[in-house]
Amino acid sequence: MVIEKGERLILLTNDDGLYAAGLKTLLEVMEEFGKVVLVSTMESQSGMSQALTVKTPLRVKLLEENEKHRIYTCNGTPTDSIKIAVNQLLDRHPDWVVSGINHGANASVSVLYSGTMAAAIEGCLYGISSVGFSLNSFSSTADFSVCRTYIRLIMEKMALEPLPQGVCLNVNIPAVEKKDIKGIKVCRQSKGNWKEEFEKRKDPMGKTYYWLTGSFQNHEPEAKDTDEWALANNYVSVVPVSVDMTAHWFIDKLKEKLGK
Repeated sequence: MVIEKGERLILLTNDDGLYAAGLKTLLEVMEEFGKVVLVSTMESQSGMSQALTVKTPLRVKLLEENEKHRIYTCNGTPTDSIKIAVNQLLDRHPDWVVSGINHGANASVSVLYSGTMAAAIEGCLYGISSVGFSLNSFSSTADFSVCRTYIRLIMEKMALEPLPQGVCLNVNIPAVEKKDIKGIKVCRQSKGNWKEEFEKRKDPMGKTYYWLTGSFQNHEPEAKDTDEWALANNYVSVVPVSVDMTAHWFIDKLKEKLGK
C-alpha cells in the first residue's frame, strides 16, 4: 500500500477482535475516506479500558496488504494497538484514529471500561482526531449495516474540521432499522452506574469461581440531553469526550477545605 502525499491516513482498531463483524463494516466505510492501517487483536479485549501490555513482549504480525489497506494483528490491548502503530508501524501520524464498531453500546459510564473508547482516547492523547463507534446490540446476529450512513455523515463533518485538542467523539447507534432512526443527537454522558452481581459457580474439579453479571442503572432516565435517552428514543448519540478528567468546578471548594 502506497500512501501518496496529501492522502488521508486512517488508523483503525477495535476491542472485539480481528474478525468481528463491526470491524469489517467500519473498514469498508473508512476505505472510502483514505488509506487504512488496521491493527487489532485476534480475540476480544472488551472491558480492557486503557490497559497496556507491560509484563509480556508485544508482538505484531502483518496479515494482509493491498492498495486500500494494511492489516496487522497484535497480541496486546486496543491501547497497545494504537501505541505500536503510531510509534513503530506508521511513517507519520495518522489523520484519524477510528475505533469500533463495538458490539454493544458504550454510553454513560461504560466509556470508562470500554476498550473501543480507550483506543479513541489514546489517539486523542496523540493529538489525532479520534472517534469510537458502537452499536447498541449484543446479538450474535446484529446488523451493522445501519451504522454506515451515520459513520459517513460524522466522518464527512470531521473531514471539514479536525476535532479540538484533547477531545474525541463517542458515537452510539441504536440497533433498529434505518427508517426508525430519528437522526443524530449531540448530548452529554448520562449519570449512572453498573450494579454488579457475581454468580458463584463450581468448575468440574469442584473449585469455586465467580462470573460477573449485572445491569446498568440510569440515574436520570427522564433527562433528554443524555446519550442513554438518545439511544432509548432511536437517536444516534454523539458525546464529545475530554481526556481532562479534572473536576474543575470543585477546585476552588477543595482549596477552601484544604486551606490552599
